[in-house]
Amino acid sequence: MTPPADGRYAKEFLAGWGTMDFNGHLANTAYLDLAADVRMAFFAEHGFPPSEFRRLGLGPVVRKDEVEYFREVGLHDTVTITHAVAAMSPDGARFTLENEFWAPSGERAARVRSAGGWLDLRARKLIVPPPALFAALQLVPRTPDFVELPSRKPDARGSAARSSVGP
Repeated sequence: MTPPADGRYAKEFLAGWGTMDFNGHLANTAYLDLAADVRMAFFAEHGFPPSEFRRLGLGPVVRKDEVEYFREVGLHDTVTITHAVAAMSPDGARFTLENEFWAPSGERAARVRSAGGWLDLRARKLIVPPPALFAALQLVPRTPDFVELPSRKPDARGSAARSSVGP
């Protein structure tokens, strides 16, 4: 059975020995690592390989991860991982990305939701992505329950004030 991708970007991975936990299931940290691999593969295929992020001195930063488990993934199972955006600010500075993990049976095994933003690696602060990166971010399929995050408002010093919602 083919896992439903619903037009989402998707990659397949083999659940290997190094990704297993003591119980013989895909380890909880492996879900986070594989979700990040899929996200970075999407950006690499859309003009932002790691070398471009390094050149620009910026990168994605995750402030919160949520993992929800539905089915076991065992050793040597081929897992399909989809990638979509569940929430984003109008300027693309903040986002929540969703990765779903699909077992070979076509059943959803897990969902990872990661809230984050774009970090200027020199200034060590969140920034609005450059136009080309924002354009790539706009290409990420949206979840059916997509929500727009509020924009940050400039404070008296002219910099972005922290919002109480997300990064």
